[in-house]
Amino acid sequence: MTPFEQLHPAVQHHVVNSLGWRELRPFQERAIEPILAGDHALILAPTAGGKTESAILPVLSRMLSENWTGLSVLYICPIKALLNNLDVRLQRYATLLGRRAGLWHGDIKTGQRRRILADPPDCLLTTPESLEVMLVSRQVERKSFFSNLRVVIIDEIHAFAGDDRGWHLLAVLERISRITGRELQRLGLSATVGNPEALCEWLACSCQGPRRVMLPPEAASSQAEVTLDFVGSLENAAMVISRLHRGEKRLVFLDSRSRAEELAVQLRGLEVTTFVTHSSLSPEQRHEAEKAFATRDDCVIVATSVLELGIDVGNLDRVIQIDAPPTVSNFLQRMGRTGRRHGTARNCLFLATSEDALLQSAAIIRLWEEGFVEPIEPPKLPLHVFAQQLMGLARQESGIGRQTWPDWIRGFVKFAGIEGDTADQIINHMVTTGIFWEDAGILWFGRRGEEEFGRRNFMDILSMITSEPLFAVKHGRSDLGFVHQLSFATGQGGQTSLLLSGRSWRVTHLDWPRKVAYVEPSKDHGKSRWLGGGHSIAYEVSQAIRKTLTDEVAAPCWSRRAATSINDLRSQFDWLREGTTVVKSNGDEASWWTFAGSKANAAIAAALRDAGLPVLDHDNLSVAFEVTGRLDDLDSRIQAIRHHEPEGFTLPISPEMVQELKFSSCLPEELAVGMLEARLVDKRALGSCLQEPVRHVG
Repeated sequence: MTPFEQLHPAVQHHVVNSLGWRELRPFQERAIEPILAGDHALILAPTAGGKTESAILPVLSRMLSENWTGLSVLYICPIKALLNNLDVRLQRYATLLGRRAGLWHGDIKTGQRRRILADPPDCLLTTPESLEVMLVSRQVERKSFFSNLRVVIIDEIHAFAGDDRGWHLLAVLERISRITGRELQRLGLSATVGNPEALCEWLACSCQGPRRVMLPPEAASSQAEVTLDFVGSLENAAMVISRLHRGEKRLVFLDSRSRAEELAVQLRGLEVTTFVTHSSLSPEQRHEAEKAFATRDDCVIVATSVLELGIDVGNLDRVIQIDAPPTVSNFLQRMGRTGRRHGTARNCLFLATSEDALLQSAAIIRLWEEGFVEPIEPPKLPLHVFAQQLMGLARQESGIGRQTWPDWIRGFVKFAGIEGDTADQIINHMVTTGIFWEDAGILWFGRRGEEEFGRRNFMDILSMITSEPLFAVKHGRSDLGFVHQLSFATGQGGQTSLLLSGRSWRVTHLDWPRKVAYVEPSKDHGKSRWLGGGHSIAYEVSQAIRKTLTDEVAAPCWSRRAATSINDLRSQFDWLREGTTVVKSNGDEASWWTFAGSKANAAIAAALRDAGLPVLDHDNLSVAFEVTGRLDDLDSRIQAIRHHEPEGFTLPISPEMVQELKFSSCLPEELAVGMLEARLVDKRALGSCLQEPVRHVG
C-alpha cells in the first residue's frame, strides 16, 4: 500500500477529483505515514512548496478515520496576514470533507468569536497571543473548548523558535495539554534551516512521543538565477527597477519600512504601477495592495519581511532585494517566492545602494552557494517569559499556587534551562516588590502588579511582543496605518507631512491623548519614522565578507559595476589575509579587524576597555581604539585577551538595556543582567576568532 492509499478514502477522492491533483509531491507522500502514526514532526520545504498540504491532509485523514469531534486541530502562524491568507485554503479543504475551519486573531470581531465559542470549528487558525487570551478569558470555558484537541500545526516555525514568542508558544501549548489531559501531536512547517534536528527537539519540548524530521527534496536547492549589482543609491535602484523586466510582476524587498515607503514614491514618480505593504499599514491598506498586486501584471509591490512568510500574492516573475537581507535564510525565503510556474527558475536581483551593503550581499550569496543556512537558536534563559507565564496562570486560575504552578509548565521550565532556585528567586522578587501578593501559598496580583500590568484588563501580560509608541493615521474614516510618534518631531500640526502607503499626507490634527493623526493628501514629500532593531551581522556573514575581500576572482553573478566596486574595495583592504585578524594602526588610532560579527566584537570591545585601552567604537567587522604607549605593549594586551576563555567575556549591561526587556520589573536585577549577558555574547564566534593569529600593519 502506498502512503497516499493510507489516507482516508474521502481525502483520496477529493485530492484527485475536487482539487484536480494527479499525485502528491514526493515529500508530501513521505510525510503521510509519520503524521498518521501521531509522531511529532518537522517538515522542511521551500516557500510555496506545499508544506501546508503535507501536514493538513494527513491530519484531516486522521480526523475522519478516528472520528474526531469538536475543536481538534490548532493551526498557528506568526502573523495575522498569513492566517488570513491561509483561511480560505484551509476552509476549502475542511469543507470538502464535511468539516469546518475558523479564524481567531486580534482583528476578528466579537460576534465571530462568540460563534466560535458556541460552536467550535474542527480546525482553528490563530496566534500564540490569541491562545493566551483564550486561556485567561472569563468568556471561554477552557475545559470544554480544548478538551477534544489532538494536533497543533505551527507554520513558519523558524519565525517563532528564534524569538521569545517561541518560548511563549511552548509554554502556552503545555498549559493547553494539561487542560486536554493528553500530549498533543506537534507538526512544525519551515523552509530550510541549518539545524533541523535541534529545531525538531525544540518543537517537541517536553513531549515524550517519537519525533521525525522530513528534509526538503534535493531539487529544492537546484539552480537559481542570482545577480548582484551596485547602484549606489535608492534613487538609482528605483531607476533600474523601472527599466528592467517591464511587463513582469516584481516583488521588491527592503528591510526598512521608511525606505520601502520612499522607494514606492520614487517608482510611482517614474510611472511604475507600484503597491506597498509592511507591518505598520492598516490591514485594509495591506489587503487592498496585496490583492491588487496578485491580480495584475507589469507592476511592482515593495515590501518588508511581511511578504517573506508565504502570503500568496500570485505567480511572481522576479524578486529584487535592495541591499542585503539579514541572513541566508531570509534570502532563501524571499527567492523562494519565484519559480513556481512550470519551466521557470527561482531568481533574485540584488541592488546594493552602498559599499557595505554590496559586501554583505556578496557574502550572503557566497554562503548560499556553499550550502550554508543559519541554525535557529532560541534565545537563552527566557526568565521574563517564565514571569509572564506566572502572571498568565494567575489570571487563568484566579490565583496560582506557589507549589502548584509546576503542574502547568514544569516541562517548559526544565527545557528552557531555568533551575528551581532561579524560579524561586523570581517568585520571591515578585512578591517582595508587590507585583504579586501571597496568601496561604496562593499568588495573586499585588498593588504594583495591578498598577503596572492591570491596564485594559491585564492585556499587556498576554504577549511577549514589545509595542512601539505608535500613532494611528486616519484619512476621513479610512485607517491608513501607524507611524512612530517621532514622525511628528520635525513639524507642528499641519506643517508635518507623512509618507504612508506610498503616498504623502499632510497632518491636519494630532490627538495626542488618543494617539491619532488625521491627515489629507499632500503633494509635499513626506517622511515617516519607525524604530528598527539595528543592523547587526552574524559571525558567518562577517567571515564571508573577509573571504570576499581576500579573494582575487569575481563571482559569475556579479555585474560589471559590482565587480569594479568590489575590486576597488579589495585594493583598499590589500593588507587582509584569510585566517588571520589584523590590527591596523593609523597614527593615534587603531582598529582590530576581527570579522567576528557584532556580538563578539561588543564583548571584545568590553575586554579591551578592561585592559585599559580607550575603545572608540565597534561594529560587525572591527573594534576601534586609541593607541597609547608602545606597539609591544599594545600587542601584549591583545594577546592577553586572546587567551581568555570565551566564557570569561562579559558585557556591561546598562539599566536602560534591562528596562527594554519586557517584564524586566519581575526579575531580580542580577538575574536580568545574567540573562542579557548570556544572550548578547556570541561565545562560539569568540572562540573561533580568538584562535586566529594577529598581524600588525601600519
